[in-house]
Amino acid sequence: MLLARILIGAVLLIHVYIFLLETVLFRTRGRKVFGLNDAQVEAMAPAMSNQGCYNGFLAAALAVALLHGEPAVANAFAVFGLLCVAVAGIWGALTVQKRILYVQTVPAVLALAALYAGI
Repeated sequence: MLLARILIGAVLLIHVYIFLLETVLFRTRGRKVFGLNDAQVEAMAPAMSNQGCYNGFLAAALAVALLHGEPAVANAFAVFGLLCVAVAGIWGALTVQKRILYVQTVPAVLALAALYAGI
């Protein structure tokens, strides 16, 4: 289960970073990462902040998965969080940018596979 925990931790960290980019860092670092001009940043800031909250919730579910003392509860949070990340990544790849599939979905699916394989 060590590999699964490492991969869950990696997905958690990715989503903490995305949360920060879309909320508190959107007008600075987020602007650069997403390649936006000043007008785009101002127009998109409220929606990105809302989207960032959802990424924060995904990170919270994965944190519970790693920290909860009851294995069944931890496993349920891991599966829920990773499936949500995988689906969100697929949707993002279809509607925003194909790269999202590799940044979000692939790590989540790898973590799910490791979790179910018990490694």
